[in-house]
Amino acid sequence: MIRRVGSLFVLLAFATVAHAQDKLRPVTPDDYFTLTAVAGFAPSPDGKLVAYSESRWDESENGRKSHLWNVSTDGKSKPQRLTNDRANDRDPIWSASGKSIYVLANRKRNQETKPPYDGSTQIWQIDIEGGSPTAVTTVEGGISAYDYAPKANAMFYSVESTATDDDPFTRLRKQFDKVEYGHGARRVSTIHKLDVQTWRSEKVVAENRYVREFKVALNGQRIGMITAADDSVVVSEGRSRVEVWDAATGKVSTTDEAWKKSARSPWPWLENLAWNSAGDRLAFQTIFDAHPAETILQSWDSSEDAWKSDRVRRPDAVHVRGYGSPVRWLDDHAVAYLGEKAGRVGVFGYGVRSRDSTGSFWDDAVVSDFVPLPNSQAISLESSPTGFAELVVRGPETRKLTDLNPQVKNWQLPTVTHVTWKAPDGTAIGGVLELPFGHKPGEKLPLVVAIHGGPTTAVHSELSFDPHNGRLYFAAKGYAVLCPNYRGSTGYGDKYVTDLIGNENDIEVKDILAGIQHLIKEGIADPNRVAVMGWSNGGYLTNCLITLKDPPVKIKAASSGAGILDTVAEWGFNDEPAYPRVFKKGHPWETPEIYKKTSPTYGLGNVTTPTLIHVGGNDVRCPPGHSRMLYRALKEYVNVPTELVVYTGEAHGLSKMANRRAKMEWDLAWFEKYVK
Repeated sequence: MIRRVGSLFVLLAFATVAHAQDKLRPVTPDDYFTLTAVAGFAPSPDGKLVAYSESRWDESENGRKSHLWNVSTDGKSKPQRLTNDRANDRDPIWSASGKSIYVLANRKRNQETKPPYDGSTQIWQIDIEGGSPTAVTTVEGGISAYDYAPKANAMFYSVESTATDDDPFTRLRKQFDKVEYGHGARRVSTIHKLDVQTWRSEKVVAENRYVREFKVALNGQRIGMITAADDSVVVSEGRSRVEVWDAATGKVSTTDEAWKKSARSPWPWLENLAWNSAGDRLAFQTIFDAHPAETILQSWDSSEDAWKSDRVRRPDAVHVRGYGSPVRWLDDHAVAYLGEKAGRVGVFGYGVRSRDSTGSFWDDAVVSDFVPLPNSQAISLESSPTGFAELVVRGPETRKLTDLNPQVKNWQLPTVTHVTWKAPDGTAIGGVLELPFGHKPGEKLPLVVAIHGGPTTAVHSELSFDPHNGRLYFAAKGYAVLCPNYRGSTGYGDKYVTDLIGNENDIEVKDILAGIQHLIKEGIADPNRVAVMGWSNGGYLTNCLITLKDPPVKIKAASSGAGILDTVAEWGFNDEPAYPRVFKKGHPWETPEIYKKTSPTYGLGNVTTPTLIHVGGNDVRCPPGHSRMLYRALKEYVNVPTELVVYTGEAHGLSKMANRRAKMEWDLAWFEKYVK
């Protein structure tokens, strides 16, 4: 009798699970626009509250808008919304008292044409107890960035303007000012200090340079800045520098650049400044194409009255996650950063004095941001293979503070795992595999190979809904989705990254093809139903794959997004010419054979794959001329099914809601016709 009752409970349990799964529904492209995300967060001075900017899609605005929220770190209360208008409140910073929060916002009221209600970017103060936002700045034309020094109760903000260079042709440029010139005028910045009590402001930095980023020490006595001659990428690559304004002297000086002598590339991007609490150490990141990112430390040596540089030592096979990842100080002598390895991202620390690196990955979490708290705790923004990003308190206990997307509980979500396979040369290659909800072992599926951009970045083992690169919405339609971290990707060792130099359109293409063959051998992918897609470098690799002669795998359809076709044109037209220089080992006239080898242009006659082409009309990173060239070849000369979709006004990424919807619907329709 006991056994029968036990069996009954087991049957009831299975029935309950099956019933719950029956209630789950398929995911559609429209579901993407229901997702909420944290766009930035900051803990209060006492660590008891977290203010965060919550970003949602707004149909009437055809884009995303963010609002300010607050939540207790003890996890005992629900989040509280602090703003309700469409001002796009962002970049929260707490006041020294902890009773209000500063944000950047764009408030527009009626037909007003003067700040702060003219829609320009201003600093606003929001009381956590409620009430209307108060304008802190009323700068004509708006500000570009801000920071706050709580110990000085002082606000700092930057303003951009145009500077005219004086040369023998300045007069002609002024006389014929309705045409466009290559140079002669450039964007520059000034930084102003505002006393929050007296409301008096003063200009403290006016170097006739462009300030790409700045960070103020807590006491307001120093400002760290990343500056360049102008705002162009070509000037910023390798010619940016870190400078410090010192209140004691009122002067700006360049920090120690000795680290550049041993840098892996002469063209780093500098970003993510961070001061320690004493204001005598400044950290930042150097992001490279084709080389792992690094964290650099600048320490003030009072005995020599100079800055001294050092480089954070990374654990073996762990890479600094670059491109917007934070650097945080744990105390005055220890700095923390995000480290990635094989699709995971965790938090790692480095002792300035001990020169020891420590860190860990938190279970299966993929961390995108974190801020240390007292008592060995931290607030992190993290996702996982089963959940979108949420705010979490990490420490002796783990507490989830937000539930941003409760609607996801009703979705049929894919299974996300990290997989590995062998390249033809024996190298172990990693990637992320999405299998549709309810997939049964042994069931062969149509395969979409979704190729990430960069290439010096990686796909991570997390739940991701990505219109640019095909994640989730194809798995929701019954496809297996392979996201390969091909050679050149981060998180698999330094050699894995640098092997791609001089070898584009070669080893990484073989890595991807080997991944497809691996899934076919495993019985997951149907060899007769394989498609490829990607955006940016993923678009380039899509172009490389479809132009192969006699590929080992038949590609039935392709979606090429913002992809490069000709690498000489890439060097000449793109806004970052250092990228082709480092990968092709020189200028086109120095290494012409590499430029030709890496250009899919010369294989266009091999294309038999029906190809959908996407590009932003104002894309300067991968200009639309490449996409138009691909379309012309396929449509007019090779006679292959093709479609060109140009998103008017869009830059390198699609920002408008309607365009992201169009991208997904076009991808699905194209692959449904030519693959399924």
